Amino acid sequence: MLKTLLSYIKEYKMDTIKTPIFVSIEVVLEVAIPYLMARLVDYGITNGDMTAIIKYGALMMVCAIFSLIAGALSGKYAAIASSGFAKNLREAEYKRIQDFSFAEIDKYSTSSLITRMTTDINNITMAFQMVIRIAVRSPLLLITSLYMAFTINKKIALIFVFVILFLAVVLSFVTLTVHKIFMKMFKRYDKLNESVQENITGIRVVKSFVRERFEIKKFKKESKAIFNIQKSAEKILILNNPAMMLSVYACMLGVSYVGAKLIVAGEMTTGNLMSLFTYIMSILMSLMMLSMIFVMLTMSIANKQRVYEILTQECSLTSPENGIKEVKNGEIEFNNVFFNYGKVDEESSHVLSNINLKIPSGSTLGILGATGSSKSSLVQLIPRLYDVTDGEVKVAGINVKDYDLNALRDSVAMVLQKNVLFSGTINDNMRWGKPEATDEEIQEACRLAQADEFIQQKPNKYNEFIERGGANVSGGQRQRLCIARALLKNPKILILDDSTSAVDTKTDALIRQAFLEKIPDTTRIIIAQRISSIQDADQIIVLEDGKIIGQGTHEELVQTCTHYRETYLAQNKLAQGGVDNA
Repeated sequence: MLKTLLSYIKEYKMDTIKTPIFVSIEVVLEVAIPYLMARLVDYGITNGDMTAIIKYGALMMVCAIFSLIAGALSGKYAAIASSGFAKNLREAEYKRIQDFSFAEIDKYSTSSLITRMTTDINNITMAFQMVIRIAVRSPLLLITSLYMAFTINKKIALIFVFVILFLAVVLSFVTLTVHKIFMKMFKRYDKLNESVQENITGIRVVKSFVRERFEIKKFKKESKAIFNIQKSAEKILILNNPAMMLSVYACMLGVSYVGAKLIVAGEMTTGNLMSLFTYIMSILMSLMMLSMIFVMLTMSIANKQRVYEILTQECSLTSPENGIKEVKNGEIEFNNVFFNYGKVDEESSHVLSNINLKIPSGSTLGILGATGSSKSSLVQLIPRLYDVTDGEVKVAGINVKDYDLNALRDSVAMVLQKNVLFSGTINDNMRWGKPEATDEEIQEACRLAQADEFIQQKPNKYNEFIERGGANVSGGQRQRLCIARALLKNPKILILDDSTSAVDTKTDALIRQAFLEKIPDTTRIIIAQRISSIQDADQIIVLEDGKIIGQGTHEELVQTCTHYRETYLAQNKLAQGGVDNA
């Protein structure tokens, strides 16, 4: 795992290497200062030798200046390396997510993916910066200070050894205990992000149902859960401070007691005792920094595992080697197709079962079925948004698994149930369908989708700015813009997944008439709840519980399929009663 993550340092390797080098220079010079101070006291001040005072004072000044420069440079290169590492990790994760099929996106959830790209990567890069800087400085400062203490007096240095062992036990306990707690906390962060995302995305629904208080309570519940988990972790983490302070004062008392006796006995000088007090602080500060590193690394272990999962996730849908790059026509064939989103066992049933269907190129297929009858699941198998569990789906006589994924999906245009527009002008949104499209082509596609009329009424027409998600246009306008964007691709296959539900019946009829006249060679699949939207189709299928229970033309199904006939009669009765069922 660590090797995989570190491979994303890439072009920032030199900055990563420079950081510990300058840190090492900083530490060596910093440790030399107390030693020089002891010499200044013993040989200069005690003996009244100005030459020694100037000499050692100047050396201390030089060490301090160069230590400061080395520290500044180490900070600079650490910042560059960690920021670059974060950039590369985030780009790699984002790129990997773009290759995910719907199955992988379903597995992780949107909120979890966002957390992994933000909070998790931030924690990893903070840990990385601490490793290349503080994790080099602290052990090096500890070792060199301990070495200098042993050089001055071995008896006193043994006090430091006992204190270090005591702190090592405390830090080990803290690290092992809080790791499991942090794992729980990050899972809760996913739920909190999910709650925020749902609320902001559906804020209009929340307000229309006056559910603000409910949403606030839901947010507070998740926030409180994170607070409680973090509090339990902090209760353990705060053991660092009392353990550290106990060690500091124990060292000071020990060194003062033993040092005073040694000075009286003539075995140690005053300058050496002063330098030992400085080394006490250096050793204990390095231990304190090590404890911070342990905490950060403990937190980042959970983050690393989560990011590593994304970076190494094998995509379930991949293009075959030398995949076919041309889709000749829009003929579609389902041969004994079974499909399930997860693993199928004896207790579970398929989402789609035994689907056999042939759709000639250039024809129109209508799909009718109740909510949950797997209409969307069926059409999502055509551009390989999911793969069949059993059987095969063919386009132009070739199994969809044999096509290059980009080529296959570029020949299929889908307008999904949840119509999505992106922030930008109408022209910008249209060019998602065809980046190189001219203004004339965009306008023609919008005329076919019956969108040109309301666009012309906008102050800036095709340069009108669309808010994120199409928040500043109506549901029907959003649907027509999405249909126009799909038409702009000039696809071999056009799939409308209940995408005219917010459009009035007259506009719906005009859109279907435009399809027949302007794109006669395109295979059209229309999923609809209104029979009026599909009754002119070349063939219609009726789905129920993932199975085809009726197939034929409108006239045939009225005679042969009970479900279709009852739906048709019910909708006709509503229409005759003057109720618009749109």
